[in-house]
Amino acid sequence: MKKKILVTGAGGFIGHHLVKSLVSQGHWVRGADIKLPQYEASAAHDFMQVDLRMRDNCAIAVKDMDEVYHLAADMGGIGFISGSHAEITLNNTLISAHMVEAVRYSGLEKFLFSSSACVYPQHLQLSPDVTPLAEDVAWPAQPEEGYGLEKIYMEKLCQYMTEDWKIPTRSVRFHNVYGPLGTYDGGREKAPAAISRKVVLCPDGGEIEVWGDGLQTRSFMYIDDCVEGLCRLMAEDYCAPINLGTDEMITINDLVEIAAEIAGKTITKRHDLTKPQGVRGRNSDNSLIRKVLKWEPTIMIREGLVPTYRWIEEEIAQAHPVRHSVAAE
Repeated sequence: MKKKILVTGAGGFIGHHLVKSLVSQGHWVRGADIKLPQYEASAAHDFMQVDLRMRDNCAIAVKDMDEVYHLAADMGGIGFISGSHAEITLNNTLISAHMVEAVRYSGLEKFLFSSSACVYPQHLQLSPDVTPLAEDVAWPAQPEEGYGLEKIYMEKLCQYMTEDWKIPTRSVRFHNVYGPLGTYDGGREKAPAAISRKVVLCPDGGEIEVWGDGLQTRSFMYIDDCVEGLCRLMAEDYCAPINLGTDEMITINDLVEIAAEIAGKTITKRHDLTKPQGVRGRNSDNSLIRKVLKWEPTIMIREGLVPTYRWIEEEIAQAHPVRHSVAAE
């Protein structure tokens, strides 16, 4: 059945791709964001360029909708989220609290909240050889400061919405999403985009800077898998928090090597141990999503980084980029 769907954060990377997918499925889609998509026009039938920190704007955006994919958030790579705790926490709290209030009185059928792997306890992520993070280890809580703290708080609020108001909710913990049309410079970019940009700009045989020793580990999820997972989870009758990511764990140094292989370049890494590098290790435990959806993300980094790198390469060829250091979420 075709629905009327609101995607908040529709001017951002994931939201923009999600809008395109939902429209292609025949749904009527409204996008809402403080900014327009950066690289191409939105496919949304209606795009509201509004500040969702404002209560009235959330109420207008939700009006007459059947479902909400709530992706709007102030976020970025490790350099941004580690140095902007007050700004991020305040902005995201206002956005999400006002959206929840609007949803409460809207008669909405389903509400999906985009959470993050940043909710997981820091003490479980001290080694590069990290044990994959299963959903039930998030409590007792010790999330990343600022961004992660707001996310785990909102997960509980979604739980209370379902328990108290009978509003079906979904809480999806993203693990490092990347792909074409994502931010690749300016300080808010994630590791795959930042590394791809640095390799594009680096001559063959040259050197790039990597934050930390490069031994920190992550798993990365290609945007097509992310969008498919969101749609599958919205359709499923499951309300508890759930991971959405691959369980392919690699080091940041390995990520640099993969980008260099795609470029056909030999690259030397210069490690800056004074820069933020995030947790030492983070990987998704996909046991639950395999059980709930009979599906999991399948596009591995060597496959997904090819179109990502080529897109960034083309963008840089047409522009004059700002140079920044490589970071890992």
